[in-house]
Amino acid sequence: MNGKHQNMNLIMKLSKQVLTVILLFVATTIFAQKSPTFINGEDPRPTDTKWELIKNMSDEFNGKKVDEEKWQISGQGWIGRPPGLFLAENVKVNNGSLQITTTMLPKSVSIDNEEFTHGGGYVGSRNGMTYGYYECEMKANKTFMSSTFWLINKGEDLKGCDNRTTELDIQECVGQITNDEEWMNNFDQSMNSNTHSRNIPEDCDYIKGSEKASAIIGGKVYDDFHVYGVWWKSKNEILFFLDGKMKSKVKPSADFDIEMYLRMVVETYDWNPVPADGGMTGSLEDRTTTYNWVRSWKLEDNK
Repeated sequence: MNGKHQNMNLIMKLSKQVLTVILLFVATTIFAQKSPTFINGEDPRPTDTKWELIKNMSDEFNGKKVDEEKWQISGQGWIGRPPGLFLAENVKVNNGSLQITTTMLPKSVSIDNEEFTHGGGYVGSRNGMTYGYYECEMKANKTFMSSTFWLINKGEDLKGCDNRTTELDIQECVGQITNDEEWMNNFDQSMNSNTHSRNIPEDCDYIKGSEKASAIIGGKVYDDFHVYGVWWKSKNEILFFLDGKMKSKVKPSADFDIEMYLRMVVETYDWNPVPADGGMTGSLEDRTTTYNWVRSWKLEDNK
């Protein structure tokens, strides 16, 4: 074999080795994160524990489409809040991210005597969990419609005093404020969090109510990606984190001890109404909420 052929064989062999290394790297780094996103000194876990990734409620969105074994994208019985209708076609995985795009419907749609003029999107986890750490890296859209990351329990099969609603809003924001109420002043530049307790049976000793928290981001929610996280520590202690730093602690009005499911939703609010121009004048990027990843964690004993 002459030198030219030897060199070609060597190049081909090296190329295969490099490709193998790359594939192994990709395979091992899809879920290579060893713990939630914390800056130094902010990890709240006890020293004798470790964080374990819950893969069926986590996603790096590196595929070509939504993993519908993990996520449901048609609303799970909820079609949206008028005038925003959930459309599965507005949800896609692209360039390593989950993208939910806001749209104007070609013509209004009437469903159950409600008028829908805009399209949003819904992504809900098929799996649920109780206490744990939940986080995502998200950049909001620039429209009057929402960009959200939250958890809620399911009503079916709940008995007795557990037959109630608990909701944990980690981030709920809009890109364009159309409400001049004072409480909305920073809604486009802050992490807006909440715990809701409602639909409580009359003979149960729970208090209906909401306990809020907020943190200023230092820019608009659509300017850049931010990591929004929550440690659902116990039934009466919720800790909110922004970009790896704890910002607030909340005690819910009623016990938070019922399994909840993740939601990533772009919707309309009656308290932030459609602007006169319809609100859909921006580019596709401007109208899209992007999630680079979502991760769920549980504390386990460090054996």
